[in-house]
Amino acid sequence: MLPGAPTADQSETSKVHDTRRNTTDLGTLLIVPLVILPCGHMLSNLVRTLPAVAVDVMAPDLHSNSHDIASLTAAYHLAFAVCQLPIGAALDRFSVRAVAITLFIGTLAGSIFAALSSGPLSFLAAQILLGVATSGMLMCPMTLAARRLSPVKFGLWSGIILSLGNSGMLLSASPLAWVVDYFGWRAGFWIAAVLSCAIGFAVMIYVPADRPQAPKISAPLREMIEVVRLAAAPSLRGIIAIAFVSIAVVLVLRGLWAGPWLMDIKGLSRLDAGNILFLFTLALIGGPFLAGALDRKLGRRRELVAASHLSAAAILLLIAAGAPGYAIANAFGLSQMPVRYDSVLLVTLGLVISSQPLIFAMARQVVTVENTGKALSAVNLSLFLGTAVMQSATDPIAAKWGLPAVMLFMAATLAVGTVAFIYFTRTTRPGPDSFS
Repeated sequence: MLPGAPTADQSETSKVHDTRRNTTDLGTLLIVPLVILPCGHMLSNLVRTLPAVAVDVMAPDLHSNSHDIASLTAAYHLAFAVCQLPIGAALDRFSVRAVAITLFIGTLAGSIFAALSSGPLSFLAAQILLGVATSGMLMCPMTLAARRLSPVKFGLWSGIILSLGNSGMLLSASPLAWVVDYFGWRAGFWIAAVLSCAIGFAVMIYVPADRPQAPKISAPLREMIEVVRLAAAPSLRGIIAIAFVSIAVVLVLRGLWAGPWLMDIKGLSRLDAGNILFLFTLALIGGPFLAGALDRKLGRRRELVAASHLSAAAILLLIAAGAPGYAIANAFGLSQMPVRYDSVLLVTLGLVISSQPLIFAMARQVVTVENTGKALSAVNLSLFLGTAVMQSATDPIAAKWGLPAVMLFMAATLAVGTVAFIYFTRTTRPGPDSFS
């Protein structure tokens, strides 16, 4: 049995608690915190992508070059992933408000430190601090929703949370580029510092200070080990497998290869490519909300997750097949498929692959309330470790075989992860563990 998984008696008790909580599920006292807390995830998306927008002007100021500064940003992702272990333990030990306020203080400090950086070492330290501080910005609203909402409503609200947080990708596009052009790259970090203060004060005022039910008193290291044990447990294996490839495709494509694909393969200008990526980003924002709504309407969570990821794999195959010399372009007798073809596929991809809320919701189903933070952090750890691995793997593939091979590789990893998910989640039990 999964460590921390509910027994029959515990399940009945949990249902009673869920029923009591649901009497105020959608009251203002809960809706407001669930809107405020995702702003932290929006902020993390902003500071994560700021160097990519401004690296050409940052490098001279930091007495370095663009390649080295881009390499230093990997420290952010590493710190972000590693801190999922202590964040999960902290959320199961302390209140969401206490953890969130601590993270916003850290983000404030990291943003100020980045704005004042004078060289590569100080910028590296700022990236590590920001990675640590923003590592729990998604888990805080997810944990609050998981504690207060029924599994069905959690599926819907986890989609809303991700949609709100993903809007940070829009802020880091044209608006941030305008700020960098007119006020310099340091202004971007000063804006992040101001937002940290504003959102942090809102958290202090509106987020409830309730602690987890019956918090366990155990060593922090032991609780972090428990996060790893939860990730390896049979009931979470399929969820961890698909999480490893799910958001990795989104972040690696949106942040690394979609631009070069449109400019180098399709011959678009930077502005025209940016317009298509803007539409892709809008789809990524709306997709999680759509996934949550479909889950609530259809009640087929496992099937939706599998179908969305297999569909995303098929779309990546179609994108690759439209490149010069590939199957679909040859079938139509064209040198390559037109840009509109890629635009439609990218927007569709953004909509169908954004079922991560359902992955979190499935993890929520197989553990007790007091282990929710650790289980969700185990999923988040898999999401961002997968991103780091995929980013590292696609770079040499692109160098040796070109961007169509990158698309094919990502399609293959999605298919493998989905097959593993289907296999490990093939057996379901009635009650709170049911995935359908």
